[in-house]
Amino acid sequence: MKDLLQQLVLQALDSLQSGPLADIDLPDAVQIERTRDAAHGDYACNVALTLAKKAGKPPRDLAQAIVDTLPASGEVEKVEIAGPGFINFYLTKHAQTAVIGRILAEGETYGRAATGSGPKTLVEFVSANPTGPLHVGHGRGAAFGATVANLLEAAGHDVHREYYVNDAGRQMDILGTSVWLRYLQACGETFSFPKNGYQGDYIGDYAAELISEHGEAFRRNASEVFEAVPADEADGGDKEAHIDGLIASAKRLLGPDDYETVFQKGLTRILDDIRDDLAEFGVNYDEWFSERSLVVNDARDTGIERLKASGHTKTEEGALWFKSTDYGDEKDRVLIRSNGEHTYFASDVAYHVNKLDRGYSHLVDIWGADHHGYIKRVAGAVQALTGHDDVLDVRLVQFVSLFRGGEKQQMSTRSGEFITLRELREEVGNDAARFFYVMRSNDVPLDFDLELAKSQSNDNPVYYIQYAHARVCRVFEQMQEKGFSFDQANGEAALPRLAESHEEALLTQLTRYPELLQQAATQTAPHTLAHYLRDLADGFHSYYNAHQFLVDDADLRNARLCLISAVRQVIYNGLTLLGVSAPERM
Repeated sequence: MKDLLQQLVLQALDSLQSGPLADIDLPDAVQIERTRDAAHGDYACNVALTLAKKAGKPPRDLAQAIVDTLPASGEVEKVEIAGPGFINFYLTKHAQTAVIGRILAEGETYGRAATGSGPKTLVEFVSANPTGPLHVGHGRGAAFGATVANLLEAAGHDVHREYYVNDAGRQMDILGTSVWLRYLQACGETFSFPKNGYQGDYIGDYAAELISEHGEAFRRNASEVFEAVPADEADGGDKEAHIDGLIASAKRLLGPDDYETVFQKGLTRILDDIRDDLAEFGVNYDEWFSERSLVVNDARDTGIERLKASGHTKTEEGALWFKSTDYGDEKDRVLIRSNGEHTYFASDVAYHVNKLDRGYSHLVDIWGADHHGYIKRVAGAVQALTGHDDVLDVRLVQFVSLFRGGEKQQMSTRSGEFITLRELREEVGNDAARFFYVMRSNDVPLDFDLELAKSQSNDNPVYYIQYAHARVCRVFEQMQEKGFSFDQANGEAALPRLAESHEEALLTQLTRYPELLQQAATQTAPHTLAHYLRDLADGFHSYYNAHQFLVDDADLRNARLCLISAVRQVIYNGLTLLGVSAPERM
């Protein structure tokens, strides 16, 4: 409907170029917005206000000229001028009710743009270091990222979902060494486990698997392991130097092949758990991209060479730097240290070069809030490589606070004290977890209320929405029990009978759905869809409580059944995009 009204206004403006708007450059589009008050019509346009100064006319006079020139339309009942020069459109009853036929005809595709009408987009999300099970904080990134990908796809984007596996670098060496040290303890070696090692029970489980598969093949004497290793924090030393010393011992004493076996045990088992957790959470990926592949294929040097060739690097004190201050960063960033080692940022550059080389013109990165300091440097590198500042869109997911019995749960992967995503799902269910994670904007912290998520009450938004869907299904069951049948064609012909305020409110809500989807996708804002569904369910429940659907008047009955069937379809469509089920019984 917005497109139709925009075309009518543009045609009127074109006609006025021979008069009041002579020698004025006309816009390619005009703003059409829904009115906040139904008394002011269904839609409003402010074009007279925006062009009045250029035209040298009072806004209301220009608005009148536009109204007088508007082409006739069977969808518009009347047009009025309001306030300083707004043009208000009142739709015909047919235009208001036509949405029902469209929803019933399009079904699950209602609200979705044509596939491939948007850019080729890569959405990278979660990408948690494979150093332990996913915790509830990762769950928010998973739910948000999966829903953003669904929304972009609904908006016509060609979407590729990707998990970046950080399987290279120091943290992974700490993991591998932690598994080996637990293995040594299980073999009978006695020593204090390092303060900076990974201490969760899962590390011991992986060590036990190594013993089962390889016996004591990787056993080394504890005195050899700790020889020349700097003291740990408890002994007055530095915990970072201590763990680095142990990593060096593991690599030296095991050798490349055995170290790789131990390393892969931790990496593979954790990745398997992560894949399983996410799949069970309804989150699936098109690709799991390995950071190690960038190292093996020398992709880091390829990315760096491109930055050097475009003049965006400098050499100082023997190190190679990216001039990120040119792109708003607080300081320039090192790509290659003076000792020849590549920084983690060099891998970031290489990964984004790889994304671009695969043909993606729109990159969406969803990161944890603790990565906010990396945005400027990565965005700057992408802009330097492409010449555009709108290729990369980084969204931060703020922290989750989970409360159990009034106590805030601690989440530290290193110490092993955390609530896993699996535990959360088992307690509240996938539907509640998926919905609660996205019902607040990603850029604000989330307090996850376990008691509310588990409650079967109107205060629980996901239950309230699902109950609306189930209620519609129950009405159709009752229809059959009463001996009625649903004549959709008759109902669509009788839609003008829908004149109650609850019905008109629902019609307006249903018409908004495609616009809402486009907005949610453009703004990467799944919470707006969650709020929309809550409002739609509220409108339906109010309608259900105020009116009978299965009345004796067949025309009115079928019209109302068409309306609530359309409501059911839109609730189903919206919940599906959020990764939430739409049950038929509750």
